[in-house]
Order: sequence, then structure tokens, then C-alpha cells
Amino acid sequence: MSLGKDTLLRIDLAKPDQLNQTELGRKDDSKVYKLFLDPTGFHLLISLNTSECLYLNRNTQKVRSLSRWRGHLIESVGWNKLLGNETSTGPILVGTSQGIIFEAEISANEGSLFNTNPDQYFRQVHSLEEDGKPAPVCCLEIERSPENKYFIIATTRKRLFQFVGKVAEGSEQQGLSTIFSQNQDLLPSFQEFPANMGYSEITFYTAKLRNFPKAFAWMMGNGVLYGQLDYVRPDSLLSDVQVWEYTPDIDISQNKPISIVLTQFHFLLLLHDRIKAICTLNGQVVYEDVFPDKFGPLKRMIKDPIGGLVWIYTERAVFRYHIQRESRDVWQMYMNMNKFDLAKEYCRDRPECMDMVLAKEAEYCFQNKRYLESAKCYALTQNYFEEIALKFIEAKQEEALKEFLLKKLNNLKQSERTQITLLVTWLTELYLNRLGQLESDDNSLIFQETRDEFRQFLSSSKHRDCLFNNRGTIYDLLASHGNVDDMVYFSVVMQDYERVISHYCQHDNFSAALDVLAKHCDEKLFYKFSPVLMQHIPKNVVNAWIQMGKRLDPKKLIPALMNYSQMGSTQQINETIRYMEFCVYELNVTEEAIHNYLLSLYAKYKPDSLLQYLRQAGTHPSEIHYDLKYALRLCAEHGFLQACVLVYRIMELHEEAVDLALQVDVDLAKSCADLPEDDEEMRKKLWLKIARHVVQEEKDVKKAMNCLSSCNLLKIEDILPFFPDFVTIDHFKEAICSSLEEYNKHIEELKQEMEEATESAKRIREDIQEMRNKYGVVDSQEKCAACDFPLLNRPFYLFLCGHMFHNDCLFQEVTPHLSAFKQNRLEELQKKLAATTQSSKSRHRPTQKEEGDTASLGKGIGATSREQIVSDIDDIVASECVYCGELMIKSIDKPFIDPQKFEQDKSSWL
Repeated sequence: MSLGKDTLLRIDLAKPDQLNQTELGRKDDSKVYKLFLDPTGFHLLISLNTSECLYLNRNTQKVRSLSRWRGHLIESVGWNKLLGNETSTGPILVGTSQGIIFEAEISANEGSLFNTNPDQYFRQVHSLEEDGKPAPVCCLEIERSPENKYFIIATTRKRLFQFVGKVAEGSEQQGLSTIFSQNQDLLPSFQEFPANMGYSEITFYTAKLRNFPKAFAWMMGNGVLYGQLDYVRPDSLLSDVQVWEYTPDIDISQNKPISIVLTQFHFLLLLHDRIKAICTLNGQVVYEDVFPDKFGPLKRMIKDPIGGLVWIYTERAVFRYHIQRESRDVWQMYMNMNKFDLAKEYCRDRPECMDMVLAKEAEYCFQNKRYLESAKCYALTQNYFEEIALKFIEAKQEEALKEFLLKKLNNLKQSERTQITLLVTWLTELYLNRLGQLESDDNSLIFQETRDEFRQFLSSSKHRDCLFNNRGTIYDLLASHGNVDDMVYFSVVMQDYERVISHYCQHDNFSAALDVLAKHCDEKLFYKFSPVLMQHIPKNVVNAWIQMGKRLDPKKLIPALMNYSQMGSTQQINETIRYMEFCVYELNVTEEAIHNYLLSLYAKYKPDSLLQYLRQAGTHPSEIHYDLKYALRLCAEHGFLQACVLVYRIMELHEEAVDLALQVDVDLAKSCADLPEDDEEMRKKLWLKIARHVVQEEKDVKKAMNCLSSCNLLKIEDILPFFPDFVTIDHFKEAICSSLEEYNKHIEELKQEMEEATESAKRIREDIQEMRNKYGVVDSQEKCAACDFPLLNRPFYLFLCGHMFHNDCLFQEVTPHLSAFKQNRLEELQKKLAATTQSSKSRHRPTQKEEGDTASLGKGIGATSREQIVSDIDDIVASECVYCGELMIKSIDKPFIDPQKFEQDKSSWL
């Protein structure tokens, strides 16, 4: 800002406390006429009232004179926004008070020795006139479109000129004169207004973060011309142009507007004592700000083209003017202008305003019979639902009503179940009505589109729960309209496959029913519908069963199989057998019912496979999965004797098996007769049955003789009674001789065994005699193995292994290991011995024997019985060494300390 005759004040808004003053250094009476600061803030042009111009760069304090510019009073400057930088302005346009437009360029770099001027060049490119006379160039503006087309706007007091042209790519630095030369052949495009107030001013609005201005406002004598900038139009940059005429309180002769600033939705007019804000949407004065008189009249208002700040100054003060929430009421203006999209954009964060806009738009569309658009808007408003629905019903606009309900449904929350249910049911009815109408009109294309839309509605995941909970109602609606196809579709969506399959079965479309079954693999549905399907398409059904494998329980399919295998065709029976074989051989099913049923099928329809099945099923009852008694009865009923024999063999009823086998084949009977391997008596009995049959039934002596050779248990004398009396001995000659030879051989073997037994008895007697003469030497120092006291103090036992025990010590060691019976027996013997000893004590004293006897036998009454008692006690106690014999081995798993006495023994050790 210029503070007077010779002083400039510079303020960096980022550092407002660091002021900078610069002196112009002028000695004459010249004054600052106008200041021009470029958008970068680096280049300042100072126009003096003496038709001189000075230049000041932001980085210097030195003001330099522009010699080429001398003699021209500068009225306006058009800055080059594209090429301007810190050191150079690039080609710029300069307008003078004489209507001449010059092109110039200023460089802040120090010139050479011979050229110290900052201005690189200064040449005239055009001149402007009004009424045939030169007119001052009030404003200049240079803009470039995205397509590299240049627009130059110049204004005089009454005229607005436009110059349009292209500059070759890469030649922008060479200047803007080519644009003017392209317009020389034609008169430049301009607009003229009659009124003249001595000056005019144009301003532009550029949205943030954008390079190109969007709108303009030109303050001139007749009012304010404002509109949009359209860079696409070839002839003119200005579009949607309007003129706002000055209000009566603005008089261009007395109370002229001084400056103008354009914002997004308003332009501000500066008067000498106030500011008026006029909305560009409706031309209404929306705000008026009166300034106090103490600061003096208002001089100028300027908008920063980069930051958007608005500055106002008087002789004594500078104001920074804040514009806040400019767009708060714009929505209402757009709404009144029926520009609803723009209105919604500017009240997006104000729900109450948005609702008003939507309601107005819905009403506007309804009145203009744009019912679908109206329905979409109504659905977003808070208006009464019933009122809106009735409007569309009265207008007979079902499509619009449907659209309204759909939108309303999508806007409902999941918690609003009652409303959702109502809308879903209503929409279903509307869709069905529409489909019925289109079908009767034979409009196939729209019918298909509507059906697709309806099915999409039915399969909507958002309303799945509601549709599922009310599926009965939906089914009823579909049925009432006779819409079978959509009912099937809805059943599939609801996974109500039972209804789908029932429908197909009712319409004899059994393949489709089976396809649904096979696709969804529901076991319960297989069990339910298999009987019907098996009756008509048995092969396909069995294929589906086999594909399901173990997921199906064959036992639950038996009712269907039995129902139709008994009264059905050969194909059904064969397919039943095929599935049963799959269960038995592939799935290894062990259910008795399955095996029994397969047996019955084999018996009735496929007897060749019966015997094969019985053979592979196993030969032991534990391996068999069918009922043996049932199988026996079944085979007997149908006369399958060989199969009966096989079952008898498994049941181990060998006599019955042989009896039945003899009716079939003697060889089969022979194989049955050899089965009881551990029971020779039974085998002999069975072979006798075979021999009797061969002799009596077949009357074949040779075969009877073969029986003798087949079984070593039969002798000739066993089968002789079966032969008739008239049979000669010649037939048995060889058999009798062979039998006698075997008897002779057996007698010889018995003789040999007798001789060996006699020899063995002789050796045993010799061993006994030798044992009687055997003795052992006991040293006087020997001790008892149990108590470790001297052995010879008391009666003792000596064992062959070398262990020696006192009589009582041995009793103590052995007794705990004896069974209860032997312990009781031992006590009885000891009591008898004591009684015997007492009775003979007066006559005989017992003497110790070396061979382990406890007392010598005395002569007298009871000696024999006493000797027997001692022998019995020895058999119990001293039959073997307690440390080396079986007693020690048997007690190896017993603990050393009795668990019941463990705590007692443990405490005794402490």
C-alpha cells in the first residue's frame, strides 16, 4: 500500500508483525496513481500521475524506473498466470488511459552493462475506442482454456471486448501479439452499454484448487453484468449473462459504485459508505453493511485472486472483510428456481432442509407427471406415508407406487419389522398384478424384465428374513394369481425344496424333481419322495442314491423299495437289487434288514446270485449279517437245497446238513461230514449216515468201500450191517483183509507200549530205592535259613537244594502261601499228631532223623497212624523248598510288605 507521496508499506501476511517500508526516491511532485501486484506477489508496478511507471521486486528494496513506459498513464495490467514466476512476469498486457494495449515483459534479473532496464520490451498490440474516440482501458484479463486457447478480456467505460486465439505450443514465451493479429481481419467481439460513469471494473471468481475462473461480474454504468465463463464455446467466453440494474439508492451521478468483488454466489458492491451483497442466483440484495463515518469515505475494495481475501480501505484505515457461510441459504434459492440437484448439494449436511427440497422436488415432478422421479423423491422425505401412497393410487400410477414402496422399503431399518412386512406383502401384490396385466397384453419383453425384477426382489438378501417369516402369505398370493413358475422360484430361494419337488411330482415332471433332490442332497426329502420317483424313474433314482453314498440310510429306503419291487416292473426290481448290492458290497452295510431283503430278492428274482452271496457272506455266525433262520426258511420255501445245506453248515447243524446234502450230492455230504473236526464221534456218526445212504439208496458197494477210504474213523464192521444178506464176501475181501492188517498193526503198537511202560516202572523203582539211601551231612555250625539261629537246637528239615529250616520256621514260612483248604487240613493234622504224641509219650521218646522226619516211629499202640500223620504233614509243608520251589515263583507278584500293614511297619522303622 502507498502511504503518501514517497512511501510504500509492504506486509507479508504470513509474518504480519514484520513490516517493510520502501522509499520511491522521487524529488518531483508526482503521486502514486495506481498499484498493480501480480498473482505471485513478486512483481509490483507503480503507476504515477506523471505518466511514469516504476517497478519493485519482492526480494529487493530498490525501486527501478521503466523507461520504455514513460509517457503512458497505466490504467490496467493483465498478468500472465501461466508463465509468471519470481524473476520474470512473462508476456503481460498493459492498458493506458488513451485506450492503447501494450505487450511487455519485466525481468528482475540485473541487466547487462549496456542494458540495465528491467523492462525487456514494450510494444503496442491494439487500441480500443468508444464512440470513435480512444477510451481508457479500465481492465485487462488473460485466461487460457484447457485446450490451450487464449481468451483476453478488455473493458473500457461502456464496452467489454473479447479476443480469442491460439498460441502455438512452445511459443507462449514469444508473446500474446499473435492473438490480436488473428482478430485484425474481423472487428473484435464486444458488448456495449449506453450509460457511462467514467470508469468500469470487472472481477472474476475462481474456485479453490482450480486454475480457471468460473464466473465474472462487470460493474459499468447501466448496472452489473454477470454470468458464467464457458471455455468450450468458440466465439465467446461469456455465457448465461444477466444484467443487474442498480437499485434506486445508487445514482451514477451522485452515489456511484466504487468497486466490485465476485464470490461464489454473490457480488459485493462498494459505495462510499457501505457494502451491498447481491445474490447472483436471484438478483436480490441479501445483505448491506454500513461503515462508520470516523474512518472517512470508502476508497476501494480488492479481492486477493489467490487467497480469496477481500480488502477495503479508506484514507485512514484498512479492513479485511470476512465472508462466512456464504452458501447457507443457497439451497432455498436453488429450490425456488427448481434446480433441485444443486439445492440438495448445498444442504447435504442439514437434514431438515434436505427434506424440504426433496418434498418440493417430489411435488414438482408429480405435477409435471414425472411420477417415477416423484416416487423416488417422496420415498426419501418424512411426509406421511399414507398421504403419498393415496396420491399415486388416485393417479392410478402403480409403477410409481411400486417405486415409492421399494425406496421406502430400502430406507427402513431392520428393527422396523411390521413396516417391512407390510411393504414386502404390498409390493408382491403389485408385482403380481403387473405381471398378470403384461401377460394378458402379450408384451413379452417388458413382461420378462418385470419378472426378472420381481425375482430379484424375492431373492433380496436384505429382506430375506421377512420373506422367510411370511412365506406362507407369499405362497398364498402367488397361488391366488396362478403364478406357478414364480412360486417354484420363490420356493428355491427360501430353500423350501419340499414344495418344489411336490410341485414337479404333481405335474409328472419326475426328472426335474430328482434334479432338485440330487442338487440339494437333503436326506429327509430323499426318504419322502423316493417312493413316488422309484415308481416312474427307477434307474435315475438309484443312480442318485448311489451318488449320495453313505449320507443316505438304506434301511429308511426299504419301504419304497419293497412297495414297488413287489408290484413293479422288471426294471424296478433290477434297480432295487442293484442298490442293495451297492449297499452290501460297496458301502459294507451291516444292517440285518438290508441283507435279509437282498436275500429275499435273490431268492425270488435272481436265484443264480443267491449261492454266491451266501458263500461270500462268511462261514462263521459272527461274520454273518443276515438272519440265518430267515435265510434257511427262505431257501427251503423256494427249494434251494444246496443253499439250505450251506446255511445248516454255518449254523453247525451238521446232521441236518448231511441229511439234506445227501438229497443233492454225496460229495457235498462228505464235505459236511468232515466239518466237526474236534468231535470224532459226531464225524463217525455223519459218515455212517453217508455210508448207509450209499449202500441202501444207491446200492453201490464200491462207493461204500470208498467211504471207508475217505474216513479213517469207519471200519468194515461198522458198515457191514447196512448190506443185505445176499451180498457175497467177495465184495469185502480186500476191505476185511485191510481191516485185519490194521488190527494186527494196532496190537503190535499196544505190545510195544506195554513193554516201554514196564521198563519205565522198573527205572522208577530203582530211583526210589536210591533216594531212600541218599543222605546229607550237617555241620554243627549250620544255621536255619529262616531265623539264622543254630540248626541243631531244634528239629529241622534238610532239602536237596541245600536249604535247612527249623521245623517251626518252615511251618511259619510256608503257611501264609497255602490255600485256605490246605491251612485247615494242616491244623487238623497237627492236632492229631499232638494227640498221638501225648498218648505214646510215656512209652517212647522220639529221635531226630537225618532225612527230614520230625519224629521216629515208636513201637506200640498208634505208631502206624502217627507215621501216616507225619507223612501227610510233610506232603503239605516239606514237599519242596520254600525258597526254591513253586511257592516262591507264585508269590513273585506279591509285595514284600502287606499293604494293610504298610503304615504300621513304616512307623516301626522310624
